Amino acid sequence: MPKKAKVLGALDVSRLAREGEPGLHAVGGVAGLHLQVDDGGARSWILRVTIGDRRPDMGLGGYPDVTLAGAREAARAARAKIKAGIDPIAEARAARSVLKAAMAGAWTFDACATDYIKAKASEWKNAKHAKQWTNTLTKYASPKIGTLQVRDVELPHVLSVIEPIWSTKTETANRVRNRMELVLDWATVRGYRKGLNPARWRGHLDKVLAKPSKVSKVAHHPALPDVDVGAFMRDLRKGEGMGARALEFVILTACRSGEVRGATWQEIDLGAATWTIPASRMKADREHRVPLSVPALRLLRALPRIPGVDLVFAAPRGGVLSDMTLTAVLRRMSVDVVPHGFRSTFRDWCSERTNYPHEVAEMALAHAVGNRTEAAYRRGDLFEKRRELMTLWAKFINTPPPKGNVRAIRSKAAV
Repeated sequence: MPKKAKVLGALDVSRLAREGEPGLHAVGGVAGLHLQVDDGGARSWILRVTIGDRRPDMGLGGYPDVTLAGAREAARAARAKIKAGIDPIAEARAARSVLKAAMAGAWTFDACATDYIKAKASEWKNAKHAKQWTNTLTKYASPKIGTLQVRDVELPHVLSVIEPIWSTKTETANRVRNRMELVLDWATVRGYRKGLNPARWRGHLDKVLAKPSKVSKVAHHPALPDVDVGAFMRDLRKGEGMGARALEFVILTACRSGEVRGATWQEIDLGAATWTIPASRMKADREHRVPLSVPALRLLRALPRIPGVDLVFAAPRGGVLSDMTLTAVLRRMSVDVVPHGFRSTFRDWCSERTNYPHEVAEMALAHAVGNRTEAAYRRGDLFEKRRELMTLWAKFINTPPPKGNVRAIRSKAAV
């Protein structure tokens, strides 16, 4: 018959916890109950039991949070369950699993949106995109479903967010819908909800909402007619400041404002008359080569250099120009257009006053051309043809034809 352990009192256990050697120390009172002492100073209760053909050690909590009396009571309860054919270890594990599932299901839509934005922010190009996500969801979704458990979000909740603005702010409503769909997809993958996504469009919301294209027409960026761009450029060159020079470069290169404002001298090869924008700064995530015309090169060579600053169009303190800097230039000139509108001006000019192929103009704007199959066969970027096109564009905006006497410019490489 196995020897029974000496029954220790509370003072004995306290002394053992302070002075005991690392290992298991039987405390008596209940068969198999031990105080475990480890090298790191932790003290915990362990119950050695036999469950079926297994002899596992069952943790009963740490000492002194669990007292000697509490440990003995828990040990007796565990042994009673084993005697009744219940595995207390498996029972505890199942209870933890239920609690974990309940905690997972307790995630609100706002909590999921916050974590989704944190998870995806690193792949977005700038902090502004994350801010837009936060602002739109906070303004439109949070008041309606922000505190709702994400597992409970259904079609009526989604519609309560987007239906009120679907006809009046269609573009915004569609963005909110898409962002809600992505957040709910994320929550499903994380195990916080189950079932189909109630914010999905195809085969679901498209059955109850009008198509965005049918509700409101796309509002294009205000743009200057190409016939007026020459006179505008003459006035622009009279303006002072880095904002005016950056806007001039935007027009000469037909690039986006953000691409110009972030341009560095390292990207520009004045000798080769080429500006290479890395993929990380492009909307399409592809490197884009820009041929620089003679006026564009002249502008660059005349720019002041700030020691230690690689930005081409640096702000007065050496940082990147604000996106409002170029807009402010236009407002001072009392011209009702936006910087991005000059890309539309350039595209209209390409279509109406040259006979360069469609893909040349689209590549000049860094747009995707054709489908994937077509792109696979067109491995070049039509750079030399684009150089000819940008030279003609620079000539056009430097020598504007008089109104009423406009002649189409013909390319040297008409196809």
